[in-house]
Amino acid sequence: MEGLFDYGLWGLFLASFLAATVVPFSSEALLTYLIASGTDVTTAVLVASAGNWLGGMSSFAIGYLGKWEWIEKYLRIKRETIEKWHNRMYNRGAIFAFLSWVPAVGDIFAVGLGILRANIWVTAIAMLAGKLLRYVVWAWLSGLVVAP
Repeated sequence: MEGLFDYGLWGLFLASFLAATVVPFSSEALLTYLIASGTDVTTAVLVASAGNWLGGMSSFAIGYLGKWEWIEKYLRIKRETIEKWHNRMYNRGAIFAFLSWVPAVGDIFAVGLGILRANIWVTAIAMLAGKLLRYVVWAWLSGLVVAP
């Protein structure tokens, strides 16, 4: 992760993308670092949100393709886990898409929505709103911590 600090906003985009997959990664530290280093807060939040949203939508796409081998191999999500969440997610797609930023279960939500063939536009908009709100709140909290 240390190498991503050197790439500024590009590193933040990549870190945010990876954080939205099952790769154990944290983009928040890099966002805080960039804000503390003087990067424009709005730009940093938009870049982080875009990367995280695209990462979440890639998990949605893998679920949509429905290849269990890919889901279990690359996302490390077991079929039983998705099946357990199926009834909870059905007819509540927008809520689960909005909450896809939540650590540990957000990836399951994104993949599950893909498997359920949730409306792509509703999913995309709700997911973007949730991820954007997450980074806005994080940036605000970071500003409180790093402010002189």
